[in-house]
Amino acid sequence: MSGRVLLVGAGPGDAGLLTIRGLRALEAADVIVADRLGARSVLDGLAAEGVELAAEVVDVGKLPGHHAVPQDAINELLVTLARDGKRVVRLKGGDPYVFGRGGEELAYCRERGIDVEVVPGITSAVSVPAIAGIPLTHRGLATTFTVVTGHDQIQALGGGRDHTVVLLMGIGTLANSAITLARGERGGECPVAIVEDGYGPRQRVTIGTLDTIAHQAAVRGVRSPAVVVVGDVVRLSPYAPAELATSAFAAPPAID
Repeated sequence: MSGRVLLVGAGPGDAGLLTIRGLRALEAADVIVADRLGARSVLDGLAAEGVELAAEVVDVGKLPGHHAVPQDAINELLVTLARDGKRVVRLKGGDPYVFGRGGEELAYCRERGIDVEVVPGITSAVSVPAIAGIPLTHRGLATTFTVVTGHDQIQALGGGRDHTVVLLMGIGTLANSAITLARGERGGECPVAIVEDGYGPRQRVTIGTLDTIAHQAAVRGVRSPAVVVVGDVVRLSPYAPAELATSAFAAPPAID
């Protein structure tokens, strides 16, 4: 008998933000193949709340620049476990389809005849800025947002301060990203926020501008995991200094 695989989004790392469907999948699993970011802290959080999971947990956690288990090996592990008749949960931080390689894992399993289901999670691209009081869109300030990864240096990204940019996995290339984004319509005075370890014990917010943020991050010793937000919506954060802050209740500009 062949088992099945569920790709479950763990959210940003707070067990309270795991979906009910995701929790039910964990409770029914024989094996949980877990990431480091988000996934492991959710499992720890559930245990602290008295939720007992019978499944074996296989840790395939990844550190920045170092993969404990290569992606090809993870793909094959999922297939092997399912062919052994196991109900497998692949627990991934955030959402499986937002820079989570969930599409690759789904395709690999389906090409080999394995039944796969995807259970969405709350991506850190939205939830981590939210905990710092930063909406990605706000009437009169921003109507568009783009989520990019900092693993590769940003070459060009159009738009002005009303086009919010969310940078994931971007601390290592922060200086280059800030310089590149400042060259366009945003300019060097565009507000920037870094939210470290969102929902975790090291949670911290650093706010500056594209001209200053790399220096501020170096001085404060900013570390991954962190989410970077660029745009005028940063001004709405209660952590924003007075020179950047704006009223959340300011009337939007008139539209002719």
